Amino acid sequence: MSTLTDLFEATREASRAILDLSDATRNGLLLKLADRLVEQAVPLLEANAVDLAAMSPENPLYDRLMLTNERLEGIASDMRKVASLPTPLDRTLADRTLPNGLRLRKIAVPFGVIGVIYEARPNVTFDVFSLCFKSGNACILKGGRDADHSNQAAVALIKQVLSEAGLPENAVNLLPATHEATKELLEANGLVDLIIPRGGRRLIDFVRENAKVPCIETGAGVVNTYFDADGDLAKGVRIVTNAKTRRVSVCNALDCLVIHSSRLADLPALVAEMAGRVTLYADDRAYSALDGQYPADKLFSAGPDAFGTEYMDYKMAIKTVDSLEEALAHIRKYGSGHSESIVTENAAAARRFQTSVDAACVYVNAPTSFTDGAQFGLGAEIGISTQKLGARGPMGLEELTSYKWLIDGNGQTRP
Repeated sequence: MSTLTDLFEATREASRAILDLSDATRNGLLLKLADRLVEQAVPLLEANAVDLAAMSPENPLYDRLMLTNERLEGIASDMRKVASLPTPLDRTLADRTLPNGLRLRKIAVPFGVIGVIYEARPNVTFDVFSLCFKSGNACILKGGRDADHSNQAAVALIKQVLSEAGLPENAVNLLPATHEATKELLEANGLVDLIIPRGGRRLIDFVRENAKVPCIETGAGVVNTYFDADGDLAKGVRIVTNAKTRRVSVCNALDCLVIHSSRLADLPALVAEMAGRVTLYADDRAYSALDGQYPADKLFSAGPDAFGTEYMDYKMAIKTVDSLEEALAHIRKYGSGHSESIVTENAAAARRFQTSVDAACVYVNAPTSFTDGAQFGLGAEIGISTQKLGARGPMGLEELTSYKWLIDGNGQTRP
C-alpha cells in the first residue's frame, strides 16, 4: 500500500466483499486458522521472542506480551468457540406492521470497518480478527512497538489463511507501530466506522480527545474489592488472592482492597497468601493491623495517589471504612466503572452494593478476574467497555453489530 489512505480504502472494499459470506464460510475459515496457528507455533513464538528480548522481565507488561504454546492453544480454543457461536448477523431485533400496512423490520448488521488500537497484547490480534470476521466486519489493527514483531507474524498468518481460502486478505490489516499511524486512523472518517482503544488510561484519553471516528472506550480499570463486616474469611482469601495475583497486568486485576474496620483483625490472614509477592500501600488503620504480620519490605503507608491507581503490577492499596456506605463512596470516587466486588454473607448488603455501584461488572462473592469475554461465554472479547452509551462490559459478537430498518410497502404515501 502506498499510503495509509490506500490501506483504509482496501480494507473498506474487503468489508463489502465479506458481507455476503455465509456463516459456514466464516466458521470454516476460523477453524482452519485455529488449527494453523497451533501448527505454526514455532515462527509465532520466534517473533514473540524478539519482542520479549527488547523488554525487561521486570516490566509489568512482560507477562501480557508473552506468548507460549499453552497460550497459543488457548487462543485457538477461543477462536473455535467463536466459530461455534450463533451468527450475530441478520437477527431480527424488531418486526411490526403499522396501521397503514408498512412492515418495519430492525435487523442486525456489521459496522463495516473496525479499527482497534492496543498495546503489548499479541493475543488481541487473533481475538479481534476472529470476532470481527465472524460478525462480518473487516478490521484495521494498530498495535504498539513492544509487540510489533509478534503482531506482524500473526497478521501474516491470518492473511495467508484468507488467501488460501480465496477470501480478501485485506479483511485484516496491520498499521505501522507509529504515533503517526494512530493519528491517521483516528482521522479516517468515512473509511473507518468505529475505533476501539484497548489499553491504559493514557491511550484511552488520547483516543477520546483526538478521534474524528466514533469510538468505544475500553480497558482502563481501577478495580476495588470490598470485604464487608459480614464477609466470610475463607471466601475472602480466595477471592482477593485470585483477583490480585492471577495475572497482575490485566485490566480486571484488583487494585484496592476496601475493608470494614470491624474486620481489621482478619486483615493479616486475608492477605497472607500474597506475602512476599505483593507490595501493599495501606492507610493508617490497615497499616497498624499489618505491622509486624506482613513483610516489612512489602508494606508501606498509602500516599495520596494510592487509591486511584491502576497498578498492573504486584502492588495493591488497602482502604479502611466504617460502613458499606463509606465503601460505596470510596468506589464512586476512585473506581473507573470497570469491575467491582463485595465479599459478604449479608444479602441486603449484597443487593445494596450491586444496585449502587456504577460499573460494567459488579460481583458478589466472586473475584473480578472473571470479567473476560471468554469467561462470559462470548468466545473471546474485543475489549471491555467502561462507557454507558452502546456496549458495556466484555464486548463479543453482538456488540460488534449495528442495525438497520427494512421497510416493506405496497404503494403507501404519507399524508
